[in-house]
Amino acid sequence: MQIMKKFVVLVALLMTAAVLYAQKVEIYNPDADAKKEVAEAVKKASAGGKHVFLQIGGNWCPWCVKFHKFVDNDPEIKSVVEDNYEVVKVNYSPENKNEELLASLGFPQRFGFPVFVILDGKGNRLHTQNSAFLEKGDGYDKDRVIRFFKNWSPAALNPENYK
Repeated sequence: MQIMKKFVVLVALLMTAAVLYAQKVEIYNPDADAKKEVAEAVKKASAGGKHVFLQIGGNWCPWCVKFHKFVDNDPEIKSVVEDNYEVVKVNYSPENKNEELLASLGFPQRFGFPVFVILDGKGNRLHTQNSAFLEKGDGYDKDRVIRFFKNWSPAALNPENYK
């Protein structure tokens, strides 16, 4: 009887591990050269009249995963992002904290994760956003997120639009 109990426990553990492995998220790449990716995004943004949106976090972070899925699964938000930004997902984890890059951005990790940084087409930091202000309940608020993206878009910061 003891052997059967151990077998059942072992099978349950293996099934749980399989489910967790299948749900493993690969949004952030700890092996990526974030400085290089940001430089490439700045170059593309400059050529395309866009800004750069840095989504900083890690695969370990439930709110980082929620934000990614929230934006990716909402066509309206996704369109606003694609029309206005080059996106770089900057990893922060024990494997790679990207400390040099984050130091050059004014230590945005002080706000927790995810944290967002907007750069212009020259690579200048325009804004750092604590993502907690975009939350509502156990998720994100669509109106706040869209307002955030629109308020930091190239059009919003173009002085010609305010004459």
